[in-house]
Amino acid sequence: MESMITNGKPKLAGLKVLVIDDSKTIRRTAETLLTKEGCEVFTAVDGFDALSKIADHQPDIVFVDIMMPRLDGYQTCSLIKHNKVFKQIPVIMLSSKDGLFDRARGRIVGSEHVSKMDSQARGATVSLLNPVNLCISLAVSRIFYIT
Repeated sequence: MESMITNGKPKLAGLKVLVIDDSKTIRRTAETLLTKEGCEVFTAVDGFDALSKIADHQPDIVFVDIMMPRLDGYQTCSLIKHNKVFKQIPVIMLSSKDGLFDRARGRIVGSEHVSKMDSQARGATVSLLNPVNLCISLAVSRIFYIT
């Protein structure tokens, strides 16, 4: 198996990422940043759109905005985590706030992490890449632990 870590940093090339957000700006920013890191990025405008994209593309990780019309991030995460086929996909919830309530509710529905999303380039990079690196590191540690 090819190592997922190079020079102490997780490799992101080839990682399939789904970004779910009703904001076109956030979707484009995330897509640009993650594509630069070598990820294959898919986007969805809401939770309903995301469900079909998850089935079609089977992403390695999902970013979902908490506040969306129709099906919010908590509901979307819960549906993913209650599906026996997709429940192992890490879900990172994006919030404009970084409150205890958001983090707690995110954990209740099965999210691996709640990240405060910043629309500025530096903040957006940190909001997206830190949780991705965390999930990859956890996956690698699980692989090494199991084998």
